[in-house]
Amino acid sequence: MTFTMTATVPSRELDVRLDVADGSTLALLGPNGAGKSTALGLAAGTLRPHDGEIGLAGRTLVRARSGRTTTWVPPHRRRVSLLAQEPTLFPHLTVRDNIAFGPRSQGRSRRGAGAAADEWLDVVGLADLAHRRPAALSGGQAQRVAIARALAAAPRLLLLDEPMAALDVDVTPALRQTLQHLLAEQTAVLATHDVLDALLLADEIAVVDDGRIVERGPTAQVLARPRSAFAASIAGLNLLSGTWTGDGVATASSGVVHGHAAHPEVPVGAAMTAVFRPAAVALHLADPHGSPRNTFRATVRSVEPHGDLVRVRTEHLAADVTPQAVAELSLVPGRAVVGTVKAAEVDVYPV
Repeated sequence: MTFTMTATVPSRELDVRLDVADGSTLALLGPNGAGKSTALGLAAGTLRPHDGEIGLAGRTLVRARSGRTTTWVPPHRRRVSLLAQEPTLFPHLTVRDNIAFGPRSQGRSRRGAGAAADEWLDVVGLADLAHRRPAALSGGQAQRVAIARALAAAPRLLLLDEPMAALDVDVTPALRQTLQHLLAEQTAVLATHDVLDALLLADEIAVVDDGRIVERGPTAQVLARPRSAFAASIAGLNLLSGTWTGDGVATASSGVVHGHAAHPEVPVGAAMTAVFRPAAVALHLADPHGSPRNTFRATVRSVEPHGDLVRVRTEHLAADVTPQAVAELSLVPGRAVVGTVKAAEVDVYPV
């Protein structure tokens, strides 16, 4: 593995173990305050771990034990570039000189650094802005310059901390496309709470919650079969966790949820998660005929547009229904409903 991290920061309640293969991108996906930026700060060298070890390409960057740092490579010698939410370009330098800064700081000649900057300006499509100052750039242009500056330093590891968070919604698609191209062979860690960032840019996802990695796997797998509440929520899926009874998942909030077990050999009492799509949930005002296998009594919390459908959220699950159903059932906050879902629509996985 090119990048490895085992680190704790008790003051921030962080305890993480990460590894990233050469040329791949790992997304740290989680809510605000989960610990994603702290993990990036450890890798970049802006924070020190209380305990742990961080390595890159066979080189130990940090080693610490019980609050004492025994090995420490300063940030500027790590071959690590950090791209933050704000571009933080040098205001007194031109776009070209901002990009040339990395190669120059590594000892390249002025001519060589300038040539590298010109190459990156072409890559990010800003060659015509080479002699502008940052104050004359739009937000999207400034972030493209920041990307070029980060990569011009030829980092062994690129860290991206919510790179689209501060941009207008109309410029983020183009920037994602740029990053998708540039990250193809770059070892990178991306911190984000946006599922589109993870889906389009990352090979793998590690879900961070309360300073811990609670789920890890290939991007498509995590989003299709989430095992954590946050991954399920951003993937647009319902997730109910509990223990395996032999034919269902016994939950604290919804009784036993019956479904198809991906691993039927799991012993009774094992921690399991039931996952199903909001579109598989039907809503009623009273118990429906036929006694569906899975029935949930709930209260409507919110009603919001979701494409051509309407997403109705209750305490523990979401349902996608037609606008006609919303009108006929008077689905407004506070309305008591009965949700049903067929067992065939529920997949059950070990936690």
